[in-house]
Amino acid sequence: MTGNDKEPQVVIVGGGPVGLVLAAELAGFGIRTVVLEARTEVSRRPKATTLHARTVQCLQRRGHLPARVGPPAATHWASPFHFAGMSGLTITAPATEPEPLLKCPQEDLERHFEERALAAGARILRDHRVTAIQPSRDAVRVEAEGPSGRLSCTADYVVGADGARSTVREHAGIGSQSFPATISALAGDVRLADEGALRPGWHRTPRGWVIVKDAGGGVVRLRTLNCSGPHPARHLPVTLAEFRHEVSWLVDRDVAMAEPEWLSRFSDFSRLASAYRAGRILLAGDAAHVHFPIGGQGLSTGLLDGLNLGWKLALAVRGDASDGLLDTYEQERRPAARRIIDNARAQLALMRPGTEFDPLRDMFAGMLTEGPFGDALASMVSAQDTVLPSLTPRPSRWEGTFLNNAVVETAGGRTDVIGLLRDGRPLLLLSGTDREGHRRQAGPWQDQLHMVQVEATSALPCDALLVRPDGYIAWSSGGDALPSALAVYFGERRRARRPAPHGAAGRDLADALS
Repeated sequence: MTGNDKEPQVVIVGGGPVGLVLAAELAGFGIRTVVLEARTEVSRRPKATTLHARTVQCLQRRGHLPARVGPPAATHWASPFHFAGMSGLTITAPATEPEPLLKCPQEDLERHFEERALAAGARILRDHRVTAIQPSRDAVRVEAEGPSGRLSCTADYVVGADGARSTVREHAGIGSQSFPATISALAGDVRLADEGALRPGWHRTPRGWVIVKDAGGGVVRLRTLNCSGPHPARHLPVTLAEFRHEVSWLVDRDVAMAEPEWLSRFSDFSRLASAYRAGRILLAGDAAHVHFPIGGQGLSTGLLDGLNLGWKLALAVRGDASDGLLDTYEQERRPAARRIIDNARAQLALMRPGTEFDPLRDMFAGMLTEGPFGDALASMVSAQDTVLPSLTPRPSRWEGTFLNNAVVETAGGRTDVIGLLRDGRPLLLLSGTDREGHRRQAGPWQDQLHMVQVEATSALPCDALLVRPDGYIAWSSGGDALPSALAVYFGERRRARRPAPHGAAGRDLADALS
């Protein structure tokens, strides 16, 4: 970049949780990674606090979460949740997996991912604002302004993880589909003059919603939802007088409050980028998708973007990816974002205060606790119903599904799938009578794989499995021949090279949060 520093291979614009988890992944794979972040420090303002099941499961497979054991004498976890403000939804996960709902302040996650990224060798430059992005056929030039003046560098790829008003998306010329705001919402931490004026919980009123949470120390966290229309000047700062008036209007009585620690404004404006990639420029997180923040799905979705992109981009930079591997990032993640935008809009429709929606709400409330319907909604909200598109011409029934954790017997003793994936490379699990044949077929790609021979066990769905670093099944016996699948991910046969190191650098989340 300057002086004797080597140029970065990947520049990530945006140092929020998505940019930092991606930086930790790339640096862990040995990729020279630089993060440019406009903020001078991690924001302490309360934001998202919920991580859903599929995100928790993928983070654990990548070594970002400590190992957890399921509830004793149980076959699955069951965590209560909500849908459109209605209680009764239950998020479940196998007992071999982590608990399906992880409550963790976004601030703590950012610090954890930053620590791991730094420990793995990434550079994080705060107080740097990107001013220009100039892509060419073989590289991308990035210019930024920082405390020491102008900075410029040339990278193989640039990733925009810089939020809803993404500079990277704008410079890349990537368009989007958007849905205008229809409601106005406020949030803040305050002290109530009468501590009993608002009880904790979700409260629907004839004018909208007030959501109340005890933030500790006599502070109450409030969120409001005014369905009468969007705020005419949504970028104006929120005053305590406006916040008090809004809460009082919604509950139809005066609610006195003081000492605001923070106040903010948001809406149901939604956006989905028309593409997640423009040549050597990619988008992730809020730069690619924005939706109404209901159900804690935004943070989880962005982190899944980072975990999906990380290993693919590392392979592309190292020259070990097939020509089309990076394109699968958009093919897999953009439909997932579209589903979340749609389900967030559907939840908001159910939350509108008109009495004409009461029969529909009553029907949904009753169905949330019923098996098939409630299970389907829970799987959608937690992203556990995600099935990736098949990449081989004749896929098996398992290709694109998520491999639940299972205990397996190896030559080195008993372990599980989560532990085997910590290596960071795609995992080839071999059992059954044809395991040596599969091993020979995988020989030309052995430097890219973690090949493990396991004893035949009913815990695995079939005799041979190729598992991606994020836990999804890339191939299994019963479909196309193994070399066909390996070529889809890594290209045709090539001379074996020593794999780049990948370790679980830094402390795990249990240490970071202690």
